[in-house]
Amino acid sequence: MRRGTVLVAALLVAVIAAFLPGSASAGTDDNRDHPDHWGIITRNTIGSPVAELRNGPFGSFGVTGTAARPPYGRGSLGIEVVGRSLNPPLNPQVIERVDFGNEVDFFGKSLLGLRRIGFHVFQTDENVDYGGVRNMPNIRFEIDPNLNTTEEYSSLVWLPGPSPVTDSWSPFLDATRTGGWYLTGNTGTVTGCTLATPCTFTALKAAFTSRNARPTVYTIAVSKGPDFMWIGAVDGLRLNDHVYDFERSGVTARKVP
Repeated sequence: MRRGTVLVAALLVAVIAAFLPGSASAGTDDNRDHPDHWGIITRNTIGSPVAELRNGPFGSFGVTGTAARPPYGRGSLGIEVVGRSLNPPLNPQVIERVDFGNEVDFFGKSLLGLRRIGFHVFQTDENVDYGGVRNMPNIRFEIDPNLNTTEEYSSLVWLPGPSPVTDSWSPFLDATRTGGWYLTGNTGTVTGCTLATPCTFTALKAAFTSRNARPTVYTIAVSKGPDFMWIGAVDGLRLNDHVYDFERSGVTARKVP
């Protein structure tokens, strides 16, 4: 076989290998290579809510400047859930919840390694009418609390404070400085971080470290429900040194200072 033929054959093999499933060029622990790991977490979804990567929203009408468009790129994660908000109310059975997140890339990571977390939100006056100023989407972690108890599962949920603006895109809402955090199940009782008595981010981490616990992550998601109707959007989910940009074409991790 001539040298030129060998080079062409080798190049062809390399190209085919790069596109085969399981190629070594894409590690499963690197989310930047796997935007397809983001989507609706089906086992946590109730009813038929919408969590869809979309363009916009741009507006509302009359809004101009940076607040009139998504903070990253052209798109966002659009969310629509039905809740106990209509008058007359819907059937009590018609209550929805949706988790849009990632069940792969953060599995086994240290929860206490979180330093920076939050997002931007498109909140509307109608959402405030439905459930008050704190009717907002959440950030939800499924975790193994590792609290030396028999409980191996808890949900950790961030409850944002009110958005400083409505009918336009908010600035970055920092979950380490605003809002409150709670844990479900016995883990919430043990740590004191419950839905009735949410903790600050600092107090949450201290509740684990003071008990020599090393909680690990199962999944992370942007979540809404089952409580009040909410129709809006989220963009720029920040986790430490990466911002996750929600675009109609997929989810992209952007490295940030």
